[in-house]
Amino acid sequence: MTSKTPSESVTIMTEMVMPNDTNTLNNLMGGNLMRWMDIAGGVCSRRHAGCVCVTASVDSVAFHNPIKIGEIVTITAKVTRVFNTSMEIHITVQAEGINPGTRRKCNEAFFTFVGLDEWGNKLPLPKIEPQTEEETAMYASAQRRRDLRLILAGRMKPSQSEELKAIFLG
Repeated sequence: MTSKTPSESVTIMTEMVMPNDTNTLNNLMGGNLMRWMDIAGGVCSRRHAGCVCVTASVDSVAFHNPIKIGEIVTITAKVTRVFNTSMEIHITVQAEGINPGTRRKCNEAFFTFVGLDEWGNKLPLPKIEPQTEEETAMYASAQRRRDLRLILAGRMKPSQSEELKAIFLG
């Protein structure tokens, strides 16, 4: 199976916040934003894997700034690392006000997607080859995030994570 670069599957999705997307404060509802993020991650994962992919987990969604009605939302999804049948995707959200070029970071999260065949069985996925310093750093830290996800899900014991032992036990 041929490896791919992160840039081959980068997905950029743009939405405008409409009245139906907002709460009583005219801010984009968090659930609507997460839906958009999941769609962007789904497109990114499918582009990378070349098969149907499903959301397996979402890590610590951080809402930094509210997004107002009428603002333009840009969601960027990028594969950070592949682990046999799953992949981690970093998704960032920026909002743009009335004045062009006034983007601000509003949200980010790490999603995990799994590739499936037509019967719902997990598939091995193409590996990723980081090309930039930032991609290399995200790739390296992805193992720690994965280990933590597995520990919190009860699928791994803390003593089994070499990455986390190195951080906490020196």
